Amino acid sequence: MTGETTQGESLRRTPLYEEHKALGARMVPFAGWEMPLQYTGIVEEHRAVRQAAGLFDVSHMGEIEVSGPGARQALQRLVTNDVERLVPGRALYTVMCTPEGGVVDDLLVYQLDDQRYMLVVNAANTARDLEWVREHAGGPQVTVVDRSLETALLALQGPRAQAILSLVTDDVDLEALRPFHFVGGWEGMISRTGYTGEDGFELFVSWDGAPAIWRGILAAGEPEGLVPAGLGARDTLRLEACLPLYGQELDLETTPLEAGLDFVVKWDKGPFLGRDALLRQRQQGLRKKLVGLRLLEPGVARTGYRVLDERGEPVGRVTSGTVAPTLQASIALAYVPPAVAAVGQRLAVEIRGRAVAAQVVETPFYRRRRGG
Repeated sequence: MTGETTQGESLRRTPLYEEHKALGARMVPFAGWEMPLQYTGIVEEHRAVRQAAGLFDVSHMGEIEVSGPGARQALQRLVTNDVERLVPGRALYTVMCTPEGGVVDDLLVYQLDDQRYMLVVNAANTARDLEWVREHAGGPQVTVVDRSLETALLALQGPRAQAILSLVTDDVDLEALRPFHFVGGWEGMISRTGYTGEDGFELFVSWDGAPAIWRGILAAGEPEGLVPAGLGARDTLRLEACLPLYGQELDLETTPLEAGLDFVVKWDKGPFLGRDALLRQRQQGLRKKLVGLRLLEPGVARTGYRVLDERGEPVGRVTSGTVAPTLQASIALAYVPPAVAAVGQRLAVEIRGRAVAAQVVETPFYRRRRGG
């Protein structure tokens, strides 16, 4: 099903579109989809996720199946992380790089069985990723299939997520499900991953079955404080946790080393796309580095604003910024030269022609208390 933008551009709708409308969501275009930005308010939904739980519709994300006797070896060449670490029931976070080291996309790889994997990719990149995977991982022993429009995805996030999900799942030991593990298969899968900095689960369900599951979880979780949450809260939550967003912190001109994603680059696993370029960059030094900024004066650092050094000279740009609801502070992520990237460095963000003082700070801005 599709909708229309004010420009007449056709947008896709997830199977939960009517649920969002019934809940009064403000719908906006996002990555080619008509998605809920907020229901009752971004700050309220953000705080609900930090304090109890929120339920997100992320069915616009892409799912690509890679299978066959050559699938594992092909993925090992395609991504920077070590696919050999996977076994059925486990997932890992990684990136795909160009031969020059730029990030094609960041993604999760789930191993379903010995010869079958699911890649979960960003909505805006799904078509390009599919072509990239077919070009670089396809072959006579590998089958690549786009399963995006048959797979709905719900994210239940927050400290009460496990308690709420246990109310609607009788036969899953959620306590035993560790982070980056999952149970089930394409017909219905629960994984313990997330994009908010909180504990939580992602539920892969059939396109047609998603509305009933959405309503069931919301009804069961309401007494626990569960609310539907939109993309607005998802963005402020992920920014507090310093989780990158493709198109802002990541793109084809940025390498995972510059983005602080060194932990997903496994140098010893053997050849992979981009390895030589990344190795040269590691030896020669980074051109830029992603840092966290905290504004020391009133203001909001928006995407694209210039970062200035102590002499007032432009040295970088903001990739994401907000007034963080949890921290009650104005924060931002920005790329700057390594020479001014040290924690404590005084910088400024140019906001409407005014240099607003800022300081490089430790990241993530928010880290949840374990066991809390």
